Order: sequence, then C-alpha cells, then structure tokens
Amino acid sequence: MRADRLLRLLHLLQRHGTQPAARLAEQLEVSERTVLRDMDALSAAGVPVFAVRGRHGGCGLVEGYRTDVSGLTVGEAQALFLWGSRDATRELGLGPELGNALAKLAATVTSGAMEEADALASVLVVDRRRWFAAVEEVPVLPVLREAASAARRVRLRYGTAGGEPPTTRTVDPYGLVENAGRWYLLAAHRGHRRTYRVSRIVDAVVLDEPARRPADLDLAHEWAESRRALEVGESVELDVAVDPGALDRLRRVASFQLVAGTTPQELPPVPGDVRVRLRLVVRARRQALGLVLTFGGEVELLSPLDLRAELVEVGRLALARHGA
Repeated sequence: MRADRLLRLLHLLQRHGTQPAARLAEQLEVSERTVLRDMDALSAAGVPVFAVRGRHGGCGLVEGYRTDVSGLTVGEAQALFLWGSRDATRELGLGPELGNALAKLAATVTSGAMEEADALASVLVVDRRRWFAAVEEVPVLPVLREAASAARRVRLRYGTAGGEPPTTRTVDPYGLVENAGRWYLLAAHRGHRRTYRVSRIVDAVVLDEPARRPADLDLAHEWAESRRALEVGESVELDVAVDPGALDRLRRVASFQLVAGTTPQELPPVPGDVRVRLRLVVRARRQALGLVLTFGGEVELLSPLDLRAELVEVGRLALARHGA
C-alpha cells in the first residue's frame, strides 16, 4: 500500500539523511520514478522534503525536521526495537510484517530515543538456543499459526524421536508455545490434551472445520499443566555419592538435567566415607543414567536400586562392546 511505503520512505530519510533516489528505490523495492512521485506526495502533505537531481543530488528532509507523534520514552523505544522474539516472529512467517511495523513506528520516534535504541542494539545479542542444541527446522510453523488463529482443525503427519514412520492424526489446536528455542503445538486429540514438537511435524493441512476447544481456554495455564505433567511423570530422584574433587563439575553438569525449580540437596555423609552425598531430581531415567556414567568412578549411584541395576547392565553392555 502506498501509505505504508510513504511512512517507510519518511523513516529512511529521518534515520539516514539525504540519499540517492536509486538507493531509496532499492530499499523500498520500487522504481526511482515511484520514489520521486512519493517525494512529491510527502511535500504536498506538508512534509519539508527536497529532491536534487544530478550527480551530487539526492532525496532528503530539511535539516532539523522530525515527526514525533508516538510519545515513546527511551526505555519503551529500546524495548520495542530490541524485542527478543524477532527470530520467533520470523519462524512464524511474520518477519516482514514485524519489520514494516517497526519501520512505521520508527518514523514517529524522536532521534534521541532511536539513537539510544541503536546503541543498546550494538551491545546486546539474544540467543534463544540452548548450549550444544542443534537449530530445529520448523517449516510448518506458519501453517500452524494460521490454523490456531483461525480456530481450524489440522491434519498432521507426526514423526517420533525413535525414527518410526510418521502417523496421521487430526487435532484441535489450542496454540503454539516457544520454549528455549523449540516450538510446541498444544492441541487436543480425541478430546485429550497433547503436546507436539513442531520440528517432528512432517506435514500439516488446515481443514475447513472449526476447532473444538474450551470457550475459556487459557493457553499459558494449559502449557504449565502439560509441562508439569511431563516433568513429574518422567522425573527420577537419585541419591549419589560424589568424590570431593568432582563435586563442582557435577553441580555444573547436573544443572542442565535437573527438573526446573530443583537444586542438589546435600544429605548426611556415611560415617568413614569422605564422599559427599547428594539428592538430585533429574528430568528422565535416561538422563540420570547418562549423568552418572559421565563421571565414571567419581560418582556412585546409591539409589534407586532398580536404576542402579540398569546402570550396571548398561555398563556391562558398553564394556562388552568396547572392552577389547
């Protein structure tokens, strides 16, 4: 729309000063003739713009002119223009829309506020990806966004972590959740709430059927309940004995495996044993096994006994495979 383009043109002139029409045309993805017509339109609207032809000419604003209709404070401008979910917006298929919206808003913000927002941007990086975690591809995310927003049912082809062939199911989407750089679809399948990892959705088709979901749906509450059920259902409580020299390393490594909100709890020592006893609540059994195995003989698993037996079996199999 032309109104959008005029605001973007005004924003470019305010932020970057006089520029050649060719450069403006490239940024706005229009012809130079269109840029010159837009300059005439701004002038007719009372904006003090000028266009000088020739080798050293260009399009610009009269020095000192600024629009300031937003009323944004410096802090508000910094918050808006440094919004940490820009990557999420791009993955949702709304990256260009966010860019255009910020460009329109920037045209109304004072130069001082924009300069401070730019200064903060130069010293701040937002990285949502966890350490050692691969970037997940989520090409179906824009489709799921549209389905959830329009309250339409979706037919999914969903894979599993084990590599089995994808299965097909029809779900009623509640909404999308971004957690530590990973996207999840919260939906109902046959009347039961389910959580689907978006990177495992092979294909998604929006159906011309209204989604069946509670009238008083609270997505944040539903996500909290789903997460709590998952963590409680999979978690395991360990008692371990740790060599003093490995204690700090264990605390650091375990911080990535513990159930959210829990910390290692120190237990009374065994008489005559210099090792430190800790109780840990780990998110899942396989993570618990990996955590203990990582430290070899520096950490002994005392309980639960069934997990200790499983640990011995895993170690026996590893020794049989690698012992030679």
